[in-house]
Amino acid sequence: MAPKTTKTTKATRATRATPPVLSTRALNRATLDRQMLLRPAPLTAEQAVHHLVGLQAQNTKPPYYALAARLDGFRPEDLSELMESRRVARIVSLRSTVHTHTAADAVPLRRLVQDGAIERELRMFGKGLVGVDLDRLTELTAAEVDERPRTPKELRERLLQEWPDADPQSLGLAARCLLPMVQVTPRGLWGRSGRVALARATTWLGAAPAPDSGPPADRPADLDETVLRYLGAFGPASVKDMQTWCGLTRLRPAFERLRPRLLVFRDEQGTELFDLPDAPRPDEDTPAPPRLLPEFDNLLLSHADRTRVVPAAHRTRTWTGNQAHRTFLLDGFLAGIWHLDEGRERTTLTIEPFVRPTKAQRDALTSEAERTLRLLAPAGLPYEIRHEDPEDPQDTP
Repeated sequence: MAPKTTKTTKATRATRATPPVLSTRALNRATLDRQMLLRPAPLTAEQAVHHLVGLQAQNTKPPYYALAARLDGFRPEDLSELMESRRVARIVSLRSTVHTHTAADAVPLRRLVQDGAIERELRMFGKGLVGVDLDRLTELTAAEVDERPRTPKELRERLLQEWPDADPQSLGLAARCLLPMVQVTPRGLWGRSGRVALARATTWLGAAPAPDSGPPADRPADLDETVLRYLGAFGPASVKDMQTWCGLTRLRPAFERLRPRLLVFRDEQGTELFDLPDAPRPDEDTPAPPRLLPEFDNLLLSHADRTRVVPAAHRTRTWTGNQAHRTFLLDGFLAGIWHLDEGRERTTLTIEPFVRPTKAQRDALTSEAERTLRLLAPAGLPYEIRHEDPEDPQDTP
């Protein structure tokens, strides 16, 4: 009997050492909860931007729609006021794309991810920069934007005076990659957006009221702390998931340092996932109301494996050519796209599902669309909600 007992003990230990498996639906609900998409969160706009570690802001309106989907009682003026008071700003950061960050996060996060996607983008345009002294280019850019905010065209023209044989677009991109600059207001303000004009980030944000976490600093954010923040907003997640989110590589050592402080799971494909011990992981059957999201929402862009939100059958359906579409969720998963026609006399929101929704889902979508329009449609202007038939012939029962 002794050998049998020994064998059972080893098997038991092996079972205990195997990380629990989280289903795709369980990952979906956990991520939606962190993203404040299961129920509107009672946070301020500034608190939400901080918790989400920034909002994708390639276009000017997505941050407003992202917050409208997540916050209780959000008004677009809330975010505009933060931008005007320089408590948040638009800056190239994660994945070398424009994000809206808090003043405390903007420069440190930009410095942290500098050696990732931003440097890779700079190298892609190296052929147009032959003979260009990049240190000198950085100095000239700083001098120009410190004098007054400059448009990208103005910057290119000044840099061409120094390097007339260089490629103008490459010079402008190099300036953007080498010096952290913000897009100053009125760019990005609700209903008052202007053309892009750039200022040095530390100069522009230095006048901002100091947030609770301290004033802006021209230093990289702490990597380990950023891992924890990422998991708090997007977890449970793998190392590759975070690398996809931020554009950095070789993050495994940071996760290994933090392993004693984290819980470890696996997804249904066996990928190792990390998470904060006290983070919410709701039951996979937790109801998930419909949500209307902007184009480029980070919920859909921040994991290497996006199946926790994006069904494989729909992963290529949110783009037409180079045009990204606004999307919506049903039962927590990507289920279609929506369009907004903001006419002078009426605002029309059109919903295009990938698969025909049930009547209950259609009614819930209409209610969520009405809520979104009440928050963001021009005051006093009538609005209309239209439902298009899906192109997919496979309808739900």
